Amino acid sequence: MNLLQDTQDALWAIVYSPRLPTAARAKIGSPQNNISISAASIWEIATKHFLGCGDMPVSAREALNFFEAAGYLLLPVSASHAAEVEPPPPYHHDPFDRIIVAQALVEPLRLMTHDAIVARYSDPILHI
Repeated sequence: MNLLQDTQDALWAIVYSPRLPTAARAKIGSPQNNISISAASIWEIATKHFLGCGDMPVSAREALNFFEAAGYLLLPVSASHAAEVEPPPPYHHDPFDRIIVAQALVEPLRLMTHDAIVARYSDPILHI
């Protein structure tokens, strides 16, 4: 399965947090799955880490190094992704989450998230 990991779950994976759902940990560890991380997630980590807001336990550089070492596929943000931000219902007002949902729709990828608001987008969300 081709999965796009949301930012918070990806951070929990980096720091081996017990908050990462067991099902998510299993999907990440399965050799049958290709795990992608969005450039928007790296940008979100950098922004929130710099501002000292949110749950950002590592810097963007540390996160990127981890994702690369773990074999994650890095998904750049394209103009097609940006254009897709507008049509979905405005369940979530966080621009980082909206671009990641848009990427999942365009690629297509299954977005793996624990966030119940993001999960409202239905296809292609995998709520864990």
